[in-house]
Amino acid sequence: MLEQIVKPLLSWYDGHARILPWREDNHPYRVWVSEIMLQQTRVEAVKPFFERFLSALPDVDALAACPEDDLLKLWEGLGYYNRVRNMQKAAQVVVGEYGGVFPADYEKLLALPGIGRYTAGAIGSIAFGLQVPAVDGNVLRVLSRVKASYEDILKQSVKSALEQEVKKIIPAKRAGDFNQALIEIGAIVCVPNGKARCPECPLSFCCRAFSEGIVDELPKKKEKKERRVEERTVLILREGDRVAIRKRPSKGLLAGLYELPNLNGYLGEEEVLDHVKSMGLSPLRILPLAGAKHIFSHVEWRMTGYAVSLEETEDMDQEGMFFIDAKETEKKYPIPAAFAAYARYMDIVLGQEKYEERQ
Repeated sequence: MLEQIVKPLLSWYDGHARILPWREDNHPYRVWVSEIMLQQTRVEAVKPFFERFLSALPDVDALAACPEDDLLKLWEGLGYYNRVRNMQKAAQVVVGEYGGVFPADYEKLLALPGIGRYTAGAIGSIAFGLQVPAVDGNVLRVLSRVKASYEDILKQSVKSALEQEVKKIIPAKRAGDFNQALIEIGAIVCVPNGKARCPECPLSFCCRAFSEGIVDELPKKKEKKERRVEERTVLILREGDRVAIRKRPSKGLLAGLYELPNLNGYLGEEEVLDHVKSMGLSPLRILPLAGAKHIFSHVEWRMTGYAVSLEETEDMDQEGMFFIDAKETEKKYPIPAAFAAYARYMDIVLGQEKYEERQ
């Protein structure tokens, strides 16, 4: 059934493929960086990150040797920081075992840290022309609608079966274009949110969901568990132009990144002042800040905040906390976007917002 989608899909792609910076050169390093960045991040948001990352780390050798804080700073705003840590581990394997040259072999790509079946398929097909599938959420949505399938696309067995079907129809001379075309049509025509643009779709002639009027019912997914909610109180401890930050533990959520000091639960002004004094600091003024929230994959932070002005203090390292010039955090220390709402009170912006403000 799926064989009939190949020619019309490629013909559509030839005329409708978006011009994207990572498509200018199919070098495996560029393909890999873009694919990791594009996981759970919008294409338009990725563009400035991709340009900056490639400018700072133009090849796998540079990535393998990059100091961790610099690496995390380059990734600041993209989230899922373990992805870039795994990228560095993979880069070190490529340098150490393959002389800095990506292996043109699907199984060897799949064996690299942080590279799953989809990413190995994308690198293999786009960079090396291998006839291997690259099945992501876009492809799963397109195929479930073409087939009018009510199977749960989050099940690995369903995904594996579709990968095998796709593998059988990948054209030998245009493997990378075919995989990108499937992804592209899912991104801009057979869209995940909003109304699918079926009249514009080159596959509508064979799409069973379209002919049966059930496009909006597909794909089927098992409902995700509700996120755990955590309440936190964020503190901007300010002494003149200096603010307090601290490094998070090396394991767990946001591991190894820098953060604004924060406490579990919602604290009142007096509780915050007592806590600040208990650290040996002398508060002068306290200002309540607006609430904010940040959503991770499995947990949601609901935050309240306070800006506390302090008397001049000696440099300290208590509870891992230290004072630095506010602007220095913007240039040097990677702070996750979870604190973006409060970073603004320090007159700095984080990650993606830096690029949005320049546009």
